Amino acid sequence: MRAFSGFRAATAAVGLSFAAALTLTACGSDTTGDGTLTVVASTNVWGSVAQAVAGDKVDVTSIITEPSSDPHSFEASPTDAAKLTDASLIVYNGGGYDHFVDDIIGTGNSDQLTVNAFDLLEGGAHAGENEHSEGGDSHEGHDHGDVNEHVWFDVDTVDATAQSIADKLGQLDPDNADAYKANAATFHGQLEQISAITDGIAAAHKDAPVAQTEPIAYYLLQSAGLKDVTPPDFTSAIENGNDPAPAAIAATRQLLTDKQVQALVYNVQTQDRVTQDVRATAESAGIPVVEVTETLPEGLDYIQWQTNTAESLAAALQ
Repeated sequence: MRAFSGFRAATAAVGLSFAAALTLTACGSDTTGDGTLTVVASTNVWGSVAQAVAGDKVDVTSIITEPSSDPHSFEASPTDAAKLTDASLIVYNGGGYDHFVDDIIGTGNSDQLTVNAFDLLEGGAHAGENEHSEGGDSHEGHDHGDVNEHVWFDVDTVDATAQSIADKLGQLDPDNADAYKANAATFHGQLEQISAITDGIAAAHKDAPVAQTEPIAYYLLQSAGLKDVTPPDFTSAIENGNDPAPAAIAATRQLLTDKQVQALVYNVQTQDRVTQDVRATAESAGIPVVEVTETLPEGLDYIQWQTNTAESLAAALQ
């Protein structure tokens, strides 16, 4: 993952701060002091999913909310650690993406309820129960051809996450269990609207070639039936925060200048001089650019965000 090595150093540097914070907080308490249930999500993406299920019955807080933040290299503060350890339920991406959550909850209450979205990826190597695990860096250097940790682009995984949140909240708050299930069912219907857009792309543009600056939208492209033809050496280097080899940059630029792809999927949240040059090349060649992010744009919830992204992809392929 991007900036993993830097993250390990940052984790070590703040380890003592985490320990100090943990001594001042209750370990995995089910409610706040006034009896209110709390859900803490790693990013506002999963916070939005949790809010859709919780409705107005539970307080939902997200650790990462700034559109400019890069969750790959996020450094959690002692305050963030306290929020997580005191949460009734933690919802996070998993798969090594928001590794700071594993680092924090791994030192706390082993009985704390969690929902790990990556573990719910259908057919994923770690599919199973939602209890937190100390997975370390097991997904660093993952194979994007099969398993990709950016699971918020996989509608089925998001749906399973919402269902799991409803189940966990029902355990914590049996009196409102039916309301959580109903909210999850409503959210399921909204997700089907996103799937309808990607199904339409797949029907009209099956196997259309596209490029990405990094493999963030793997599941979106998969559901849309599109083919990512970007050189893996390019996307891997960008994702890991490295400069791609000159040959990889040249090959990627060639795809665009020769109009061998129909769209460029561009992560605006981790852009650098190399990706900016690639975008400029695409625009000069008349290749549409589809912007994607890793956290919610301001003022949008998950459904609005992913609907806009899917519609932008469809428009780019027209």
